[in-house]
Amino acid sequence: MASTGNRRPRLVADRRTPAPRTQASRARSGGGGKGGGKGGGGRGPNGRKPAKRRQVKKTGNWFTRFFGGILRFVWRVVWGVFWRVTAIATLVMAAATFYFYTTMPSDLTEMLDGRARGSVTMRDADGEVFAWRGETFGGYTSSESVSPHLRNAIVATEDRRFYWHFGVSPRGIAGAIRSNLAQGRGPFSGAGGSTITQQVSKLLCLGVAFDPEVWDSEADYESDCREGTIWRKIQELPYAFALELRFTKAEILTIYINRAFLGAGSRGFEAAAERYFGHSAAQVDAAEAAMLAGLLVAPSYYAPTRNLGRAQERANIVLGLMAEEDYLTDAELAEARANPAELHEAAETSTGGFFADWVMQSGPAWLTRDTTEDVLIQTTLDQRVQLAAQDALQQVFMERVRDDSVAEASVLVMSADGAVRAMVGGRSYTVGGFNRATQARRQTGSAFKPFVYALAMDVGYQPYDLVEDAPLTIDVPGSGPWSPRNYSRRYLGFMTLTEALARSQNVPAVRISEAMGRENVRQAANAFGLHSELAEGPALALGASEATLLEMTAAFAGILNGGSSVQPYGFTSLTLAGEREPLLRIGSGIGERVISEEAAQQLIWMMSQVIEAPYGTGRRAALPDGREAAGKTGTTQGARDAWFVGFTADYVVGVWMGNDDNSPLSGVTGGGLPAEIWRETMVRIHDGLPQRPLPMVVPERPELDPPTTRDSGGGQSGGGSLSDSIMGVLNGILGGN
Repeated sequence: MASTGNRRPRLVADRRTPAPRTQASRARSGGGGKGGGKGGGGRGPNGRKPAKRRQVKKTGNWFTRFFGGILRFVWRVVWGVFWRVTAIATLVMAAATFYFYTTMPSDLTEMLDGRARGSVTMRDADGEVFAWRGETFGGYTSSESVSPHLRNAIVATEDRRFYWHFGVSPRGIAGAIRSNLAQGRGPFSGAGGSTITQQVSKLLCLGVAFDPEVWDSEADYESDCREGTIWRKIQELPYAFALELRFTKAEILTIYINRAFLGAGSRGFEAAAERYFGHSAAQVDAAEAAMLAGLLVAPSYYAPTRNLGRAQERANIVLGLMAEEDYLTDAELAEARANPAELHEAAETSTGGFFADWVMQSGPAWLTRDTTEDVLIQTTLDQRVQLAAQDALQQVFMERVRDDSVAEASVLVMSADGAVRAMVGGRSYTVGGFNRATQARRQTGSAFKPFVYALAMDVGYQPYDLVEDAPLTIDVPGSGPWSPRNYSRRYLGFMTLTEALARSQNVPAVRISEAMGRENVRQAANAFGLHSELAEGPALALGASEATLLEMTAAFAGILNGGSSVQPYGFTSLTLAGEREPLLRIGSGIGERVISEEAAQQLIWMMSQVIEAPYGTGRRAALPDGREAAGKTGTTQGARDAWFVGFTADYVVGVWMGNDDNSPLSGVTGGGLPAEIWRETMVRIHDGLPQRPLPMVVPERPELDPPTTRDSGGGQSGGGSLSDSIMGVLNGILGGN
């Protein structure tokens, strides 16, 4: 072998001129085709496999590669936008939550009563609550102090996961959307999936207080607060989070318990429990708690005062939900369902609705309809008397009036000092509806005549003085001749003043009115309480003027009490809730004297003959067992109005009957159906009361026989002198020309 000298052996081939590979070298490197086999394993001098050149395998065609690239690009854009928007939304939500948290009152009591106006609670003469107006608030009550059944019923019905979520329940929202879609509604129409915390956000109106300068009414304000749009839902989220941060679960539930509206003017569960069951929310049992919680979904629809059966059915569903959440055992569930909640007596009876509406209108506005405080009103209403009047009206209409009749009627019961004891303003009642006892101004007809005779008695006439019932013509300036006619179209000649009043003859009443002077008669009627603008012509004596039943009844009370005017009143005191001393008191409605007591007592006897005398127009009003009564019938021209107003020693009762459209009644006069309604009312309200005589003076019958001459001729009659003797009357205006 040739010597290599001092040269180092070449371990790496020259990079510039690679050595030619011989077959032997290829065989050693394993690159010689089939001969490589398992020999050297294709390994190099260092025993490792040489690296292979990487080749990229191209798959698919150009179409899929193109659109795949587009999709990857779109995804990167969407993802980039998504996480950025999410980050921004999270920051905005956090900022909004922080804002609400910092502006939210820290004192819980500031958030419990959100009413813009106060409430009015009315008690009857015996001290029992019978009516509420406005939104009644039962006072602050905490979630810990109410009945455990009530807490459990609210949570089971409104938010099963209330104690576990942080203000919002995604599961609840998803379930609500699924339920709405299943029932064919829009995803956000119907069930909303709101938690109790979100509902509190609505009740608090996201912290925005009612501003009368911004909203047309409080109802519009609350409607906007309860709006169920997506934007409103989004607004509720940070406020709900802020509530959860600021208050405990118990405190949030306390706000809900105090602010929720529960129908029948009740704001909060305490007020509702008192309204429906007559006791505190701390005392409600499982059945009552279920009924109260069932109101939350639709307070007016499920209110037990509107439909007790429907409220009980809803309560039965709530009881089932309570059992599902293990708030009730099987035995407790069966007990509650076997004994459903019932209304207490004051809530069950709808007495005094017309009366309550009248008190709200007649009382000072700042303590009634516009009050910002809770007010307690002690009224004059007697619920026993009220029910008697309602039953009497219903019975007469049921027995004596056709079923298809649209005729209306009103009844009013009053004490002699003007205290209103009962008021029926129509055959049916709706809150704030038309009250025919206080709002309907109708012609009084012959029911006005007692005020003509009252003035006559006061100036010296006697019940047995004579007046002529004969044709009469009066020249009315600007109108020409006017001749009054009697209802019977007959003239009876001379008769006593008592008989003329009892028979309700028109001509004698006009003669006496003309003798007294129309202006004097008008002033006397005004003094008795008929404050409307009275007729100026001679028809004044025949009741051509209008008045309300309240005014007429009060005017008759002035006769009963001895001749003093009466201001009707419906309450004796008004007191702010929580205060002991009333802000306002009323002791009596008796005002100034109008006629002498003797004149009033004479007139009472004359009016008693309307009922007792065989020729009296009010014989149907006679009371059983000889109880003394006095009154007057009234029928207007065309029988558009029919009246009977009268009294016993205990009560004054007025009855009006007519059509709301002022069309004529069919076959009705004051001595007919109104007298029967009056009698039925009097019989009921005097049940159990001892008989008391009327405060009247029975006059002595004169020995002189009345004149037998009956002048049927006409003539013009003016004024004349008054005499205490019968002959003086005959020689004066009572004899005519």
